[in-house]
Amino acid sequence: MTLPEVFVANEQQDKPIDTDRWMHLAQQVLKAEGIHDKAELCLLFVDKLTIAELNKRFLGKDYPTDVLAFPLDEEAVDVGRFPDSGGSGPGWSQSEEEVPRLVGDVVISPLVAFENAKNYNKEFEDEIALLVVHGILHLLGMDHMEDQEAEVMEKREQELLSQFYRQ
Repeated sequence: MTLPEVFVANEQQDKPIDTDRWMHLAQQVLKAEGIHDKAELCLLFVDKLTIAELNKRFLGKDYPTDVLAFPLDEEAVDVGRFPDSGGSGPGWSQSEEEVPRLVGDVVISPLVAFENAKNYNKEFEDEIALLVVHGILHLLGMDHMEDQEAEVMEKREQELLSQFYRQ
């Protein structure tokens, strides 16, 4: 069984980021959550201005945040031509073409993460690890709007961090 594919882009220069480290953590978390081969996730590290613009545009909040999650595939994607999902030619069968599940995008601002870590007397790397896991869990449907949901999500975050980050 192969690991899900994680694409990482570091589009900021505020804080150094070990993209390979966070790619590997994301792959392990996805696998632990039952997302295996033929799945793709994008992990983006952006500057404070970019995440503030995204937060305003998509959530209506006019300030920078540390992490945003944008889920993509909530339902299976049909294979083949549109709109009838027919084959692409003679001899074609759906089993020959597997469409990857597009899990979504996790967008992180390392500078906001650094500021948060400093305010809470935490290590920067620990904060980034938490944000990677937190963002992925959001993509997979977890939330923290209600106290009970928050407890479940925080517990799972800590389990995953203990298993794959604090080894």
